[in-house]
Amino acid sequence: MKKKHTAEQIMGKLREAELEVARGRTLAEVVRKLGITEQTYYRWRKEYGGLRTDQARRMKEFERENGRLKKLVADLSLDNAILKEAAYPNS
Repeated sequence: MKKKHTAEQIMGKLREAELEVARGRTLAEVVRKLGITEQTYYRWRKEYGGLRTDQARRMKEFERENGRLKKLVADLSLDNAILKEAAYPNS
C-alpha cells in the first residue's frame, strides 16, 4: 500500500530528518522514526531539497496539470486517427 504525502508533510519530514541527523542520530534511525525508507528519503531530498513549501506545492500542481494535459492530447490524437481512418479507409 502506497502512502501519499502532501508537499508540506514531505518538507516537514525532511526538516525533521536534518535536525535529527545534526543531533547525531544515524540516518537509519531517523527514517525508521519517520516511517519511511532511506530510498524514499533520498528521493524526496532530491526532489524537494532546495524548495520552499509553496514552491513544492506549485510543482505538484503543475505535475498534476501536465498529466491531465498529456491525457487530453492522447485522447484527441486517438480521435483524430479514428476520424482519418473513417474518412479515408484505404489510405
